[in-house]
Amino acid sequence: MGWSVCTGVTFYHSIFRKSIIAFGSLFNNLLIKRESTDGDKLETIKVPVKYGPTAKYLAMIAAEPQPERTGIQMSLPHMSFEIKGIEYDASRKLVPTQFTKTRPTAGSDNENQPVQYSQYVPVPYNLNVELAVISKNQNDGLQIIEQILPSFHPSLNISIEVIEETHEERDIAVVLNSINYVDEYEGDFSQRRLLLWTLSFTVKTYLFGPVNVQKDIRTVKVDYRSDIKRRPAEIRYSAAVQSTEEPPIPPEEIDPETDPYEIVETLEDVHTSDSDFFGL
Repeated sequence: MGWSVCTGVTFYHSIFRKSIIAFGSLFNNLLIKRESTDGDKLETIKVPVKYGPTAKYLAMIAAEPQPERTGIQMSLPHMSFEIKGIEYDASRKLVPTQFTKTRPTAGSDNENQPVQYSQYVPVPYNLNVELAVISKNQNDGLQIIEQILPSFHPSLNISIEVIEETHEERDIAVVLNSINYVDEYEGDFSQRRLLLWTLSFTVKTYLFGPVNVQKDIRTVKVDYRSDIKRRPAEIRYSAAVQSTEEPPIPPEEIDPETDPYEIVETLEDVHTSDSDFFGL
């Protein structure tokens, strides 16, 4: 049977969505101030940031100020960001056969049994994101740019919870790649001036597969052979959890965090009851 991508298990960790929300939150509290010619402070403005294509907001800005279209007029400055592409990052590749196991602090399945989570290592992917800064004068735009650039060297790490079941957290690197600047000032003096800065970023995130829920292992049995000239034999090693309370708790109901227990180990000859032959 060949490999199947679709396993019949539905899972969705919203990792891309969490990554892009975390990216936008980096710029959601940016303030600029405007002053008069003599240096007096006039107002402080919080710059809005929204997700969406830059062309959409440029079209809204260019819309004629007619009475029936006043609802779509925009005030500047304004920031917008959008995903421009997704690509695999081979430089951060991990061994695909490795997996991690975690036991939640208060985790249990439907039968109230302790469980553990297992999951294969994540696959590294990059989100290519563009941030557009739109302003109508040079001073507003430069205030925004100067508050953004010092935080990137050229990367900035942000921590997000990628898996809710296991509370897995990852540091996501946001890398500033390039900055482009356009000053659109064409036509007569009645037309609106538009200054546009385009900042290109790479968000280095990870994608995880489904989370497998398993109960704790309570019994282990290992059979192994011992080739001896006098007779071949097969020996079985067993280890099981046993409650030390009175009356004893069934093994599958023992909580290792609160209930006292011990590990009982045994060795036996599988084929005969002559355990003394092997010193068992």
